[in-house]
Amino acid sequence: MGSHKHLDKASAAGLLVALGIIYGDIGTSPLYVMQAVIGTNKITNDVVYGAVSCIFWTLTLQTTIKYVILILRADNKGEGGILALFALVRRRAAWLTVPAIIGACTLLADGIITPPISVSSAVEGLRILYPDIQTIPIVIGILTLLFIIQVFGTTIVGRAFGPVMMIWFLMLAVLGIAQVIDHPEIMKSLSPVYAYKLLATHPGGFWMLGAVFLCTTGAEALYSDLGHCGRGNIRISWIFVKTCLILNYFGQGAWLIVHSGDLLNGRKPFYEIMPDWWLLPGIGIATTAAVIASQALISGSFTLISEAIRLNFWPKVRLVYPSDQKGQLYVPSVNWLLWAGCIGIVLYFKESSHMEAAYGLAITLTMIMTTILMSVYLYVKRVAKWMVAVFVIVYLAIEGSFLAANLLKFTHGGWVSLVLASVIGLVITVWLRAYYIKLRLTEFEKLEKYIGPLKELSNDISIPKYSTHLIFMSNASDESEIESKIIYSIFYKRPKRADIYWFVHVETTDEPYTMDYHVNILAEDDVIKVTFRLGFRIEQRINLFFRKVVEDMVLNKEVDITSRYESLNRQNITGDFRFIVLERYLSLENNLPFMEELIMKVYFGIKSITTSEDKWFGLDSSSVKVEKVPLVLTPGEKIRMKRVYS
Repeated sequence: MGSHKHLDKASAAGLLVALGIIYGDIGTSPLYVMQAVIGTNKITNDVVYGAVSCIFWTLTLQTTIKYVILILRADNKGEGGILALFALVRRRAAWLTVPAIIGACTLLADGIITPPISVSSAVEGLRILYPDIQTIPIVIGILTLLFIIQVFGTTIVGRAFGPVMMIWFLMLAVLGIAQVIDHPEIMKSLSPVYAYKLLATHPGGFWMLGAVFLCTTGAEALYSDLGHCGRGNIRISWIFVKTCLILNYFGQGAWLIVHSGDLLNGRKPFYEIMPDWWLLPGIGIATTAAVIASQALISGSFTLISEAIRLNFWPKVRLVYPSDQKGQLYVPSVNWLLWAGCIGIVLYFKESSHMEAAYGLAITLTMIMTTILMSVYLYVKRVAKWMVAVFVIVYLAIEGSFLAANLLKFTHGGWVSLVLASVIGLVITVWLRAYYIKLRLTEFEKLEKYIGPLKELSNDISIPKYSTHLIFMSNASDESEIESKIIYSIFYKRPKRADIYWFVHVETTDEPYTMDYHVNILAEDDVIKVTFRLGFRIEQRINLFFRKVVEDMVLNKEVDITSRYESLNRQNITGDFRFIVLERYLSLENNLPFMEELIMKVYFGIKSITTSEDKWFGLDSSSVKVEKVPLVLTPGEKIRMKRVYS
């Protein structure tokens, strides 16, 4: 199903980067999962065997089979994540936009809760040695440092974090093995019978799924970071990672069996299986690994926002590409919004045990939406219908059970993640609705009927020349059309005389790294339209791309860019180039329905604080003119006035 065979290749460096970037969240879940399962109840054999069995089969069915084996195959030219999956199937049905939006906003909301719970769980281990230590300032300091280093890019971050995560996973395995050797009876938990008994017969056992689910919350980030690491590196490294995780969970289970009948009283099974002499270095390694845990969701959030912008799901914000390597990007505005959200979560919940109540509910919805989109993808790829049906039934049943169990968390803090997701979803919905409102009501004209007037204007020496080459950024996807506002700007607002009129349109493709262009010469050396087809992960450096187009056309003798001023022409001096960007604002003449007017006001309010059109297109500010034009979506009512004669 995958379209890029080279993604299946693995390398030692790639495996190390994968360990450092994508397994932080799922890799640090042993810090809090078993503690969340037991809670304030007495430790019992049935619960321990059942919970460890549930964890093993959750990691097998949900993470390994669904994500690592199946969903990683659904790459969009090397990119992963729920929006990359949506881009592959969105033309099949309009309703697929709904699961895409829900999945995207819940994944981003989860990205705000993951760093605080991971770091807090690790740092709180210091209380074993220093009972009176204040952990909140330490957690805030660590999180702040993590978000600061994002500017250096995930390659540098991954190389730095990879070796640390290798040590972390080896430590998980060794600690687990030590307990399992002493209490091998825990291996009975490999049987799914114990999971079934817990869920079906133990009082309240089903609702423990909300805590069990925490062991697989990083699976969605694993898919989102496909473009950062590659399918081959993820699949091979997951074998090592899963083995270490399972050994540690079984080790914690063995310790709990020995203490059957006791209460945890705030003890963390993860730290209890450490020998006393290893406690301080163990806490240090766990804290470092927990810091790295945040990286998976942060990297995934950057990828998600980049894809959302190209799909018209998100405002155009600044994207930074720290290196030339595909998949490497940094989104400053999102980075600091995530940081603010994380600090807010730490200050509100204070303890990791309180954060567990908010954690998991949002990401369950993301996984259900991914299942829906994946089922459509399998259908599009002509997979046998019965296999698609089995996939849908099995995974909606599993994830529906997790969702039902997680709903218990709503009043205990789960509402926080849903509120965050709702705010993000509102922005996405407004942006998408506004895009379609503008698209539906924007007026276009046929370019050919203006070729004659453009030639006459170009030769009219009574009008001062505005520029040798005048380039308009256009939204008209049809090569033969142009917006009426551009025609108004050229002829009516202030006649703009130029030697050559260029109209540039940028089309965003569903593939991530397309870089094509097409030239339509409507009138030789007078009117030219250029259409760029750029992938949704390509930085729109139109100034640079346009220069390349002009150079190619000059080499092919398709255009003469020499200045037409006689004195400059004799010296073969190139004419000047000037870009015109029409920046729209909502006209006061509109008479919109209440909801549409509200949507457009919110849209323009958000737009006023985000990246301007000229900066988004990567245009040189010294050669750009931004013109404000009214966006009249619905003309106002006819004004009836009566003339009075004195």
